[in-house]
Amino acid sequence: MSASASIPEDTRRRHRLPVRAWHWFNLWCLIVLLLSGLQIFNAHPALYWGSASNFDAPWLEMYAMRAGDGSIDGITALGPWQFTTTGVLGYSDESVRGFPAWATLPSYQFLSMGRVWHFFFAWLFAISGALFALYALFSGHFRRNFWLDTHDWRGLGQDLVNHLKFRFHAHAGKYNSLQKLSYLSVVFAALPLMIVTGLCMSPTINAAAPWLLDLFGGRQSARSIHFITAFSLVLFVLVHVVMVVLSNPFRQLRGMVTGRASHQPGSSESESSS
Repeated sequence: MSASASIPEDTRRRHRLPVRAWHWFNLWCLIVLLLSGLQIFNAHPALYWGSASNFDAPWLEMYAMRAGDGSIDGITALGPWQFTTTGVLGYSDESVRGFPAWATLPSYQFLSMGRVWHFFFAWLFAISGALFALYALFSGHFRRNFWLDTHDWRGLGQDLVNHLKFRFHAHAGKYNSLQKLSYLSVVFAALPLMIVTGLCMSPTINAAAPWLLDLFGGRQSARSIHFITAFSLVLFVLVHVVMVVLSNPFRQLRGMVTGRASHQPGSSESESSS
């Protein structure tokens, strides 16, 4: 028997039940919200700044145009720049649509149903987020996992270098400074911003709190910020998944499913993921 095989394995609690439940519940909420949100976006695939739609000056627009040979091209315009995105954005499945059918809920163009899905899961998402924020603050989860002390700030540069070199095991069982900043910005900045800008698009909220629209510079600005924040969260999730894959995915997944992760005593392997 080798020396390494004789080292006992210690099973430690990694994530508490409220954290695991919120993680998986929010995953499904975000998936539904993204797909139904793209369905709503497809009803008018353009974004503006200000209080009203200025059809002559969208900062982002997806549309279709007929080429000289009679074919139809999908076009995505970002300010003055135009890109041919046929088959993905602007024109796909032989129809004019911002995002393709596989990326929307429902897959066919059905605005009212997309709104039903989006609004229902948006309220679930907002309520669960508020409950988790209260849990994080009063249970000590925020202080233990998100709060950056002096040591974290001093080690921020080294943590960045470690990530760029794909070295993720410098903080055994703890979040490093980059992870803390990421989760802190998502839970207490990006997610609340998503919720508030979403409320700005509700006529009822507009009537009850018109100052909320003024806070963001108008309905179209709030819609643009909502769109940008949504895709920032998509980018965060993609990076999160990549970090999990690169840092022992089976152990990471087990920790988030069962709440416990196996750890070899003396090992410097991190149990957290970005």
